[in-house]
Parts: sequence; structure tokens; C-alpha cells
Amino acid sequence: MADAVILKDVAKVYEGTGKKQVNAVNGITLNIRQGEIFCFVGPDGAGKTTTIRMICGVLPPSQGSIHMLGFDVQSEKKEIKKHIGYLSQRFSLYQDLTIDENIDFFAEIHRIKQFHQRKEELLEFTRLTPFRDRLSGRLSGGMKQKLALACTLIHTPDILLLDEPTTGVDPVSRRDFWKILSSLLKTGMTIIVSTPYLDEAERSSRVAMMNDGTILQCDTPNAIRDSFRTQILELVCSDVHRSAAVLSVLWGKERIQLFGDRLHVMVMDATKDVQQILSCLAQSNIHVDGHRLLPPSLEDVFIARLGV
Repeated sequence: MADAVILKDVAKVYEGTGKKQVNAVNGITLNIRQGEIFCFVGPDGAGKTTTIRMICGVLPPSQGSIHMLGFDVQSEKKEIKKHIGYLSQRFSLYQDLTIDENIDFFAEIHRIKQFHQRKEELLEFTRLTPFRDRLSGRLSGGMKQKLALACTLIHTPDILLLDEPTTGVDPVSRRDFWKILSSLLKTGMTIIVSTPYLDEAERSSRVAMMNDGTILQCDTPNAIRDSFRTQILELVCSDVHRSAAVLSVLWGKERIQLFGDRLHVMVMDATKDVQQILSCLAQSNIHVDGHRLLPPSLEDVFIARLGV
């Protein structure tokens, strides 16, 4: 499979206060293949947005090179613009225009003359047809994002770049948005998305886990999970907070995570470790209602790599 985007030793440095430099991105090298959903995932400040903006040519890199579909992103920007759709965090819809009028406006920006059939396809695809006469200012958060996506797709780009497109959107709309993205793969489109949500990264073809401007690991979700050589012991206890405090002394805080009313503990030797943990809790008069071993999720892997 050919590469859609190639980054070589790409970095971005900003001047901070007192002439102190801030390294937003530190020497990233990776290839993004044509026809895949590639996901940058990480916390705020990880460098996701900066990386997306450098890939689409909005920001120049401080060092390194970026090529998209064989074109240099910096020296051949006009050619690049024909092939990409970019949905930024601050994508602006016109609140006093209807869904129809917003799509028409973005079609004119891209100088597309015969776009009416394409518009009908996008309205049907995003399930916005029944609302086409509604002002965008009166749409829900999820519907606004679907309209923004339709506007971004009106010129049929080869590569779609989405910067945290579902932040602040309700869970049902998030799931619906990702179903739409998965459907787009059938057209052969390459999708590059950044997100703080690890459950969204699970839906991607490949994932780049980022923190402090560095890629911690880049692979398929399955390969990342398989690389984690521990299991997760899930405990249902009478007092999860006290249980976490007790086990932290024995096990180490970095190997224990609270998940609602449950406790997750990373174990290496399932049989030996589970018995030791249960005995420790029993000695502290903590009742365990149930326990089970789970395969690690991307969230487990990421938290372990961050060491928090």
C-alpha cells in the first residue's frame, strides 16, 4: 500500500516567555498509508494539533520535511490544497445560514460549479437531509460537526484531516460520527484524525500515541495491546479507594487505576499475583465481591507508558 503522507524528523519549536523555547513536537518520523484511518491520540499539550496543522501546511515545521501524495507540503501548497479537506477545532459555520446555504458557500470557496449531486449525496450520507432548511445556529453539537464534515467533503478530497472533531460532542453523536468516517474508507479516502479519546483510537487502522511532542508507540490497536505483557485484574470491592491505598503500598501506585466503582491492577503472573492481592485485601478487612482477569485496553497501555 502506497504512502499518502511521509514525515521525516519533523519538529516544531515555539518561543516561550523569557525567550525560553517550547518544543511542541520533537522529531517525528512516520508514514501514513493511503486508505487508512490514522489516529494521533494523547492528552492536551501532547502535540496532536500542531502535528495535524503541519501536515496540512497551516504551520511550517521548524525542522524536517513533510510530503503528501508526492508533493512537498511547504513548497507546493497550492497543489496540496486541491487534495485535502481540513476540519480544524475552530471550523466556523455561518450561524445565520441554513445547512444548504453553508454547503453552497463552501462549494463556492473551492470553486466547484457542478456540486448539487455531491451535496445531495453528502446530506444523505450525514443524515442531514430532513434538516437542510434549518439554520446552523440552531443545530445540536453533533449535527454541527456533521455539517462541518459535509462542508469539508464537498470538493471530494483524497485526504481528510480532522483535529479533535468530536470534542464536546455527546457520546451517541461521537459514535455516529465515527460510523460516517468508517464509511468514508470504502471510497479509498485517507483519514488523519487527532483525538483525546482512547475509545476512538480503538476504531482506527493505526494509532500514534503522543505525549510531550513525542510518539510513544505507533502501530495497529491490536499490536499495541499485544505488546503489553501484563494482564489487568479487575476488582469489585467494598471500598475501592481504601483498596487502592492498601495495594499501592504493596504493588506501586503506577500499577493501580480506579475505574468508577472498580479497581484495575496490572499483574504479570496471574495465578501468583491474584492470590497475593486477594490475601492482602483480606488482611485489611476489605471484602472483594468479585474479580476477573481482563486483556489490556489501549487506555491501560497508554496510562502504563505515561507512568501515571
